[in-house]
Amino acid sequence: MNQVPEHVAIILDGNGRWAKSKGMPRNYGHTMGAKNVETICRACHNMGIRYLTVYAFSTENWKRPDDEVKAIMKLLKSYLKTCFTLAKDNDMCVRVLGDLDGLDPDMRDTILRLEEETKDYGGLHFQIALNYGSRDEIVRAVRRMEKDREAGLATGDITEEMLASYLDTKGIPDPDLLIRTSGEERLSNFLLWQCAYTEFYFTDVHWPAFNEEELKKAVESYGERNRRYGGV
Repeated sequence: MNQVPEHVAIILDGNGRWAKSKGMPRNYGHTMGAKNVETICRACHNMGIRYLTVYAFSTENWKRPDDEVKAIMKLLKSYLKTCFTLAKDNDMCVRVLGDLDGLDPDMRDTILRLEEETKDYGGLHFQIALNYGSRDEIVRAVRRMEKDREAGLATGDITEEMLASYLDTKGIPDPDLLIRTSGEERLSNFLLWQCAYTEFYFTDVHWPAFNEEELKKAVESYGERNRRYGGV
């Protein structure tokens, strides 16, 4: 394998369709999809990828059927608690992107403890986008910037770098490679600002079936590309 991306972002798509293809309910697909995250985290670490960001639950996902949303939230709560052990065993720094105010207090507390306890781990940097939408992220960033402007921030001081420092991804390098599973070919409001120069890789493989070999295919495709910026 030639060039390995520093940061890979993945839109975890196709859990429900994968479950349907197996004759199982959609929630079974979400359960197996959550288990697959651990597999891909380990694969990324073994391949030398430093940052992995996954799109777990978007601001738009609240529009799904109520029973499905409740099942996903229950699964995410359980997964976040499991992450304490996973992070410790794998030296993994975990961070959650998104609007935490839209989550219930128990989940918020779990997230804050998880981030605090893993902040000094030096292995894979693992970001979970939860109750996340890129447009919402930018709006929240501008609101925070406006408060600082009232406190003395001058309009002329605002730069791309400064705006980026108000985003949920502050301190995290932009993705080099974005992968979307299950055949869709759109960003779906994910890391719009951060993906300005990101390479995209789309696959028909559903997320629960996206294994280490599929990840290697994506990374190999990335390594074969001639990365250019600004037409250079």
